[in-house]
Formats: sequence, C-alpha cells, structure tokens
Amino acid sequence: MFNTAHLHPMIVHFPIALIMIGFLADLIFIFYKKELCLSKTGFYLMILGTLGAAAAFTSGHLFTTEPMQGAIVEIFEKHETFALITLLIMSAGSLIRIYAVLKKPESKTIKWTIFCFYFFGTLSVGLTGFLGGTMVFDYMIGI
Repeated sequence: MFNTAHLHPMIVHFPIALIMIGFLADLIFIFYKKELCLSKTGFYLMILGTLGAAAAFTSGHLFTTEPMQGAIVEIFEKHETFALITLLIMSAGSLIRIYAVLKKPESKTIKWTIFCFYFFGTLSVGLTGFLGGTMVFDYMIGI
C-alpha cells in the first residue's frame, strides 16, 4: 500500500538538484558568454526547480507530521521556514526571469537581480536540504 508520507522524501531531491545545477549553468555562462545554451539551461532549470520547490513544500506541509518535542522541533521549524524562503525567492526570481525572457530588456540591473535571486535561492535550498537531512540521519525521522 502506498503511504502519502513517502511523497515528500520522493519529491524533495528534484528542486535541490534542479536549482543547484541551474545556478551552476548560469554561473558558468557568466564566464563563457558564447555558450547561450548555458543561459537557456539555467532558465529552464530555474523554472522546473521552482515548480519542484512548490511541490516539495506542499507535500511536506500536507503529508508529513510535525515533531512535538525535543531538539528536533527547532530543526523542523527552521527547515520549514527555509523551505518557504526558498519557494518565495525562487518564485520571485522566476517571474522576473520570465519577464526578462519575454521582453528582452538590455538592463544589466535586471540580469544581476535575477542572478542574485538565483544565488540566494540556491543557498536557501541547500540549507533546507541540509536541515531535512539532519532530521532524517541524526533524528531518524521518516525512517
């Protein structure tokens, strides 16, 4: 029988990988501007990573149980907070980037703003994943 509590662990790896690899593609593009495929890759992975973050946040919110006592409560709350921060940062960055792709503005300010959103989203998703891994491996939650 399928247990819905398994949905969150199945989904969370996608936004982590998509966001981090997409940011890496954009970072490399800064140094190799001739390779336009890197920018497009970064764009598509940003969108997919944001959708994955929404799915991961929703599955965590709906299908996991919140610990009630002990040191894990604080870790869980930080994990949940950074998951929301990741979702908000990546959503804002994705919307700005979609605008930039559609309107093609030549503003370096918009391009660097998008890059900053992507950078902080990457940091946030990494921290969210670290806290999730801490709960699983140090406190045996979900095992």
